[in-house]
Amino acid sequence: MATDSWAQAVDEQEAAAESVSLRKVNDKAAQSLLNKLIRNNLVNTTNQVEVLQKDPNSPLYSVKSFEELHLKPQLLQGVYAMGFNRPSKIQETALPMMLAEPPQNLIAQSQSGTGKTAAFVLAMLSHVDPNNTFPQCLCVSPTYELALQTGKVIEQMGKYYPEVKLVYAIRGNKLQRGMKLQEQIVIGTPGTMLDWCSKFKFIDPKKIKVFVLDEADVMIATQGHQDQSIRIQRMLPKNCQMLLFSATFEESVWNFAQRIVPEPNIIKLKREEETLDTIKQYYVLCNSKEEKFQALCNIYGAITIAQAMIFCHTRKTAGWLAGELSREGHQVALLSGEMQVEQRAAVIERFRDGKEKVLVTTNVCARGIDVEQVSVVINFDLPVDKDGNPDNETYLHRIGRTGRFGKRGLAINMVDSRMSMNILNRIQEHFNKKIERLDTDDLDEIEKIAS
Repeated sequence: MATDSWAQAVDEQEAAAESVSLRKVNDKAAQSLLNKLIRNNLVNTTNQVEVLQKDPNSPLYSVKSFEELHLKPQLLQGVYAMGFNRPSKIQETALPMMLAEPPQNLIAQSQSGTGKTAAFVLAMLSHVDPNNTFPQCLCVSPTYELALQTGKVIEQMGKYYPEVKLVYAIRGNKLQRGMKLQEQIVIGTPGTMLDWCSKFKFIDPKKIKVFVLDEADVMIATQGHQDQSIRIQRMLPKNCQMLLFSATFEESVWNFAQRIVPEPNIIKLKREEETLDTIKQYYVLCNSKEEKFQALCNIYGAITIAQAMIFCHTRKTAGWLAGELSREGHQVALLSGEMQVEQRAAVIERFRDGKEKVLVTTNVCARGIDVEQVSVVINFDLPVDKDGNPDNETYLHRIGRTGRFGKRGLAINMVDSRMSMNILNRIQEHFNKKIERLDTDDLDEIEKIAS
């Protein structure tokens, strides 16, 4: 009996661990999808591109215009129709490598909004021979939704190239046994893609010219996806071009990338150092949640805010605060964890378009979201980790939004207990920056700091 209960406990622990792991995967995939949905233009990045060539002696080409790439006229037309006037930082270096003859393999680090999807889509469309009606390019994404997003880019860029066709290798897409695909580009998830190559033989892997693996950091969070991707890669011809993209490059992603991509060129975006130098930081002393709300109303009334983000620790607090602000007549958007990705995207779009001036959110929801015109961040709750210690990285990331692109920003921290004062003191020590006290009854002072 004791053995049974022990075994049950082990099962429960494993199930819980699996659930947490799955949640992490879903969060990462959802975040990536959200970033794709809300990007209607490229991020204005000042990050430096670092290039490691497989042959250090070969000349490194970069382009400043799409004309220099000698694209097919119908593809150049598609690029311009999408609103790309000139290549982004990563495209300047990556596209000459991707379009080179003979094809070159590539591992690239790039965040959302850098133009990497458009880059590998352009590579696939350029390498396809439209006269051959069989699959020539495979693109693997970690989820159905992310595959659809890539498909949209292919449809937009290939608008003037109707001879090239696209098909989705996703679970719901049932094909008749024995048929051979006539579409030149196949996008899908690893499991279905592997089945179509090996089990059903809808695709002849030996005819594939380009293999793209997107969102590798999300992909490897699922062990099955990792194994399936490697199995697909092993079926491809030696001269097939391998392109792998990932937002992050921790060791596990790097090991996976090197198994998928032989003899790669490597492009990394050096991260822009977030700095607090251009941000004025203050704290407000309060005794309760209600006092914090009152202080917030005073601040809000005195600052003609361009856009503000207010961070709360829990969904419950965020919901309460958004409700209270709305009752006071303020135009407020709420970003909450239980929303579907599409709902979150709609909220962010409205905020970005200035339809709401204030976005109330929890930490998880706002990760990775950049809204350039945010000039004020208010920490209704200070960021802490699961053990209640200051989360310095999150603090930096939250308030770093306000000082981007050389602009001056304003950060206001709400302190309502001895414990939160202690957290604030530790944050000050960590960054070696003094945070001044602000009296929210002194409206002249608020207006002065906001100007």
